[in-house]
Amino acid sequence: MKIHTLNTGNFKLDGGAMFGVVPKTLWQKTNPADENNLCNWSMRSLLIEHGDRLILIDTGIGDKQSEKFFSHFHLNGSDSLDSNLHKLGFSHDDITDVFLTHLHFDHCGGGVKWNKDQTGFETVFKKANYWSTENHWKWATEPNAREKASFLSENILPIQESGQLKFINRKGDYTENVFEGMDVLFVDGHTESMMIPHIKYQGKTLVFMADLLPSTGHIPLPYVMGYDTRPLLTLDEKSKFLNKAAENEYVLFLEHDSVNECCTLQSTPSGIRLNETFQFSELFK
Repeated sequence: MKIHTLNTGNFKLDGGAMFGVVPKTLWQKTNPADENNLCNWSMRSLLIEHGDRLILIDTGIGDKQSEKFFSHFHLNGSDSLDSNLHKLGFSHDDITDVFLTHLHFDHCGGGVKWNKDQTGFETVFKKANYWSTENHWKWATEPNAREKASFLSENILPIQESGQLKFINRKGDYTENVFEGMDVLFVDGHTESMMIPHIKYQGKTLVFMADLLPSTGHIPLPYVMGYDTRPLLTLDEKSKFLNKAAENEYVLFLEHDSVNECCTLQSTPSGIRLNETFQFSELFK
């Protein structure tokens, strides 16, 4: 197995929304905001080479939305999914599996594009299976009013229409061997059945954190996003996970932290806290 990081670009979101009830005087110490109270966030993907599979975890925001849509999110940086995929020597047709942790636009938008004459939409990765779960798919295609703006039909429905949609069978809160060497934790606080991949790699457990832990600034338990649909459930899920991660020395891959790609945790008298931060390439050669 070989794993690569793929930066798909940065975007900005309101700091208050990202930290919920936590006062700005506290969260700005780790995530400073600009004059409009916006903090910068990354959108990182992982690419896993394993046997005859090339698995892409999340796809970033994509580029098919309107100028007005993108004006709300202040995309920045020179990275893109396509450019970094090509730098590694891969094309769209090399991807065998697109694993979507959940279907919010900043996690799945890069998997669908305009068709050639811009009359409709089509999948980017024509030879890949796109993986979700049946209950999250239903949640996303019949959205509640709180999440409706995050579940965009043009990001989601073309996957099903293409015939490439596959569902991972949820077995309780943890399913082993979804792919060889990869287990999945299911959490429901941020959105229904978000998937958190646990990958056995070079003697360690690498965990793709999605929106369970957006950044190192979210490690203290009360630091829960205002976007979460069930914040009290997030507190419980986060507490269980962070304790397990510290105890088992998991390496956490941070999809949204604009500075830190990876971190480890430690148990302290004040609770679980940050241990070390590092770039993926510093640990995995």
